[in-house]
Amino acid sequence: MAAEKKQRPKREPPKKRKTGGRAASKSAEPKTKAKASSSKTGKPGRAAPTKGESKVATKTSATSVASDWDPRIVVFACNWCSYAGADTAGVSRIQHQPHFRMIRVMCSGRIQPGFVLRAFERGADGVLVSGCHFGDCHYVNGNERAVEQFEKTMNVVKLLGLEEGRLRLEWISAAEGVRFAQVINEFTDQVRALGPSPMAGSRQAS
Repeated sequence: MAAEKKQRPKREPPKKRKTGGRAASKSAEPKTKAKASSSKTGKPGRAAPTKGESKVATKTSATSVASDWDPRIVVFACNWCSYAGADTAGVSRIQHQPHFRMIRVMCSGRIQPGFVLRAFERGADGVLVSGCHFGDCHYVNGNERAVEQFEKTMNVVKLLGLEEGRLRLEWISAAEGVRFAQVINEFTDQVRALGPSPMAGSRQAS
């Protein structure tokens, strides 16, 4: 009976079909590239901003930069009055803007146009010239000479295309520490509103 039984053929396991992984990945690449290219063109993505929206964005960015930016100011101070006034402000601990560098001169009449232009060339965003009140000059008429030099300097500043608000002339006595702090704060805010000096930007670029 065992010999009569027919031996059944063994079934071979089904062979796995090769799906071609590389081919499938290659076929999927053009789709992703197509999506990337379509996102660059902006057709399926977000709509491009209008002209009005772009102008508003630039204005807001400019104002934010101006509010966070600290100007560099050079102060030419008379040795006998305005420099002593700055010392009075410091001794009295009067709060004021710290974004300035002071250069002491013996008299405000010593400030020539070349000094101010050199300060702008070296990166200053604003220049403040300060001296004694009329009648209190240690050299009698040195502050009158300062007015003449300041007018010449202002004419040159205008020819260079700089704003008039970047240059200022003030009279401060040795006892006017509060006035010195007030002038520094006002001038700093004034220069900050104008933004960086174009001469300072050209120097950094070179």
